Amino acid sequence: MNPSARSPRPPRALAILLAACALACAGFVALGVWQLERLAWKEALIARVDRNAHGEPVPAPGPGAWDALTRDDEYRRVRARGRFDFGREVLVSATTELGQGYWVLTPLQTAPDRWLLVNRGFVPPELRTQVPHGAPEQEVTGLLRPTEPGGRLLQSNDPAAGRWYSRDVAAIARTQGLAGTVAPYFVDAQPVPGAEPPWPRAGLTVLRFRNDHLVYALTWFALAAIMAAAIGYLVLDARRARPAD
Repeated sequence: MNPSARSPRPPRALAILLAACALACAGFVALGVWQLERLAWKEALIARVDRNAHGEPVPAPGPGAWDALTRDDEYRRVRARGRFDFGREVLVSATTELGQGYWVLTPLQTAPDRWLLVNRGFVPPELRTQVPHGAPEQEVTGLLRPTEPGGRLLQSNDPAAGRWYSRDVAAIARTQGLAGTVAPYFVDAQPVPGAEPPWPRAGLTVLRFRNDHLVYALTWFALAAIMAAAIGYLVLDARRARPAD
């Protein structure tokens, strides 16, 4: 008997180790694929923002164009003229580069039976009960944004209590009693160039996005390769430790 020989691992223990490594490898591969999907989504978002957010403003889409709106229209610069109904605006909880506070969403009546929700900008908590108002009649230029139904992670909108965590156009319109047709999107107002920044503070829409998904994908695939190597090592080690016939 060779004194340097060692006993092979019990078959059950080896099977458990191989199964654990295989499961980890599959999980890492799945996470890597998911990050590649996120990479494609993020690159499409960045391209869409670059294409839409810096062009000349076009008239805000009317009812005839609502059904044709797609993600390609997101962040498009639009303009609309109408009369603000300050009495039916709502505050939506927000976190911006200026800190915690609220988005001010105000209905803009663009025709006798037509409404458009405008995010006039951000206010800090101390202005919650005294949001400044300008002239009711205004022309607004801003970015077209899709509705945000329901709320946000772990925080659902509570219309009855007046607590809003997302800019849910349909729910806000219903709660505020906007009669007629309401655009299925809202507009993030942009500041007037050269003007002193007022409250609400417009122009805080996030237009720059981190894109680390490729790094994350490569990390997950590297971990998957390590697990695959571990499987190979376990199999070879088991063969070496197997007694010779």
